[in-house]
Amino acid sequence: MSDAPTTDILLHTRDARGVHTLTLNTPKAFNVLSEAMLGALQTAIEEVAADPAARVVVIAANGRAFCAGHNLKEMRAHSDLAYFQKLFADCSRVMLSLQNLPVPVIARVQGLATAAGCQLVAQCDLAVAASTATFGVNGIDAGLFCATPSVPLVRNILPKQAMEMLLTGEFINAAQAMARGLVNRVAEPDALDAELEQLLAAILARPREAMALGKACFYQQREVGIAAAYQLAGQTMACNMVHEVAQEGVQAFIEKRKPNWS
Repeated sequence: MSDAPTTDILLHTRDARGVHTLTLNTPKAFNVLSEAMLGALQTAIEEVAADPAARVVVIAANGRAFCAGHNLKEMRAHSDLAYFQKLFADCSRVMLSLQNLPVPVIARVQGLATAAGCQLVAQCDLAVAASTATFGVNGIDAGLFCATPSVPLVRNILPKQAMEMLLTGEFINAAQAMARGLVNRVAEPDALDAELEQLLAAILARPREAMALGKACFYQQREVGIAAAYQLAGQTMACNMVHEVAQEGVQAFIEKRKPNWS
């Protein structure tokens, strides 16, 4: 792995392929999204955005938990509305920054993902989970409805399934998470990295430029009406088609050869 900025709480590495791995590194605290962790994540995301050779981001974690959400002890030390407004605005900024990256973001979920941790999984473009991972939005157990986690959650799974999780605080396992659309792939814990590598290989074999155009369009079009969505999608495809990667890809298809995107 090549050098990349690293903090004690967030390990940031970049390999020769352009895969940035951001590893939550407070395992004793279940990798909570503390103020410091949110700041470290935002900084790392901005570093990825500034790297023209970036191809993929992997969000991973050390320890038994992927992420147990916000730091409740840190939150309990405050009682003023302004503090919480800033905290949740900072978290939302991180989530939107992941969506706005021009490269795919994959969650590597090895353990518990709850509340804002489940939000982080849902916000990633793709997710690969260990069969032992569990997912929940259980803020309601502490009298706090997981409103911000509900934003990406309901954009991943059906509304009634999301509402049941939000109202009851009950957890789902990895198989249920895949069936409901929260994760893409499930593997046994010792095969998790191999499964992730398969997904990475499939992505890295395709052109970055087309993915950047497509990802931006994907998120924009689902938030507008169907007519506007078709207009946006048509313009995106037109711009993609005149790009050299599509020109080469189509020519390669016609000539029955592999495209040369190097």
